[in-house]
Amino acid sequence: MRILVWLFRAFLFFTLFAFALNNLHPVTVHWFFGVQWAAPLVIVVLVAFGSGCALGVLAMVPAWWKHRRRSREATPAANAETAAPARAAVAGAAAPAPDSAFPAGALAGDITHPPREGLGL
Repeated sequence: MRILVWLFRAFLFFTLFAFALNNLHPVTVHWFFGVQWAAPLVIVVLVAFGSGCALGVLAMVPAWWKHRRRSREATPAANAETAAPARAAVAGAAAPAPDSAFPAGALAGDITHPPREGLGL
């Protein structure tokens, strides 16, 4: 699988590299008030793409801050509500029912999950 990922990356790189080599012709960008900028087409496309990405990220920052603030405000209350039953189950000595989501003899805090594989592209 890793070989396929690297082959895809190499294909993408060489495709973009060939695009850049085929678009080295000079172009002129006309701004306001008679200002002009002459550069290779590939540079103009790269600058347009990069500035579009930067503007998109900057437009999303206020929403990220709002959600982060709400998350920080809600986290202590959510942790207090979910931590109390878990502490009671660990300290209570009552084993979970056999039809529960946990394996026999395991408590909520004892469950470990296997590592996720294939996500490190």
